[in-house]
Amino acid sequence: MATTKERYSDAELESFREIIQSKIDKAQHDLELIKSAYLNDGTNGTDDTSPTFKSFEEGSATMSKEANSALAIRQEKFIRDLKNALVRINNKTYGICRVTGKLINPERLKLVPHATLSIEAKNMQS
Repeated sequence: MATTKERYSDAELESFREIIQSKIDKAQHDLELIKSAYLNDGTNGTDDTSPTFKSFEEGSATMSKEANSALAIRQEKFIRDLKNALVRINNKTYGICRVTGKLINPERLKLVPHATLSIEAKNMQS
């Protein structure tokens, strides 16, 4: 009788750690770009010299700042989720579905390394 694996091996966990760490590094870099775009909106201080369409431009700048802010919030959540995945690796609970208790497919984890649900559990939610 074949026994089902209860967790990923240390070597497998280490390979997932490398994937997650590289995603964290890239996500933090992207977050810095978003924040710098938000803080330095690219104007050269000439806003007050061209009154034509000023209100439209202000509205556009506000929408852009709101969009950047929403992007930054999403990016911060993504980084937090990835860091939580590293904690699960350290606890050796990474890759175990929190609903079914079964191992999450390694291909899914490579695509969505912060996943906590197997496809089976995800489908049950729908």
